[in-house]
Amino acid sequence: MPEAPQKRILIAEDDPAIGTMLSKVLSQFYDVVLTTSGPAALALARKPPAPDLLLLDVMMPGLDGHAVAAAVRQLPGLKAIPIIFLTAKAGPSEIIKGIQSGARHYITKPFKIDDLVMRVKRTLGG
Repeated sequence: MPEAPQKRILIAEDDPAIGTMLSKVLSQFYDVVLTTSGPAALALARKPPAPDLLLLDVMMPGLDGHAVAAAVRQLPGLKAIPIIFLTAKAGPSEIIKGIQSGARHYITKPFKIDDLVMRVKRTLGG
């Protein structure tokens, strides 16, 4: 029986150290695509194969994570992709805004990598 293709995660994180760490850890389990800006994240999300999950920083150059999420929600075939926000913005109004823009999870920095991996696995059903 053929093996199921690896799930694909698109990470948009403008901090190179955090992006590299996320990519290293998550690529043990998933096909990971990493970018550092909102416009690049949107372009990569549109390019086949579509990601199975978006892991978005909120504060990024060009388009912030909320704008990327809103744009993805408008695209046929991509509107159901789960989104996890990863951000330093931890205020209650920010969390509400994140959930309203379609986030499945809203993880604040600093974060525990084990917690993030668990949420990613739970979101992707694995």
